[in-house]
Amino acid sequence: MTLLKLVKTVVAALEEIKARDIEVLDVKKITTLFDRMIIASGDSTRQTKAIANNVAEKVKAAGGVVYGVEGEQAGEWVLVDLGDVLVHVMQSAVRAHYNLEELWAEAKKINKSAIAAGSKADVASSTTRRRKAAPAEAAPTEPESVSISPISGPATEVQKKKTSKPRANKA
Repeated sequence: MTLLKLVKTVVAALEEIKARDIEVLDVKKITTLFDRMIIASGDSTRQTKAIANNVAEKVKAAGGVVYGVEGEQAGEWVLVDLGDVLVHVMQSAVRAHYNLEELWAEAKKINKSAIAAGSKADVASSTTRRRKAAPAEAAPTEPESVSISPISGPATEVQKKKTSKPRANKA
């Protein structure tokens, strides 16, 4: 599924359940985790749950993949992870409190009419890709343990001791 089709599907699903204040942000230049962030508001816990559920159902029906849905139990802020698109469905008070639009102020806002018209200039039509896992940190060659001596006084005296590997018992 192309990014353009995914964004169109999400916006249509949001509008179908009467989500308010829908914002589509292009965050591709800010983060490598996803390309678009869509923020929408619902009036009640029940509506935010219904909006998020509708988004997940419509994306699956269109051939997209839903990687996860978080916050359904509380319903104040439901996050739908679609890979290249992250959807936040929030109650108005929660949205005003966290103010994600200000947090992501560097992101380019995409006009919903450009999405509906399918303007590839405003909405890039790259294919959806699965996120790559972050490389694991290399484990230290010799683990260090930290001990604080209760006799020496306050916790300012920290001694680092290198632990040795336990020896195997010979039987």
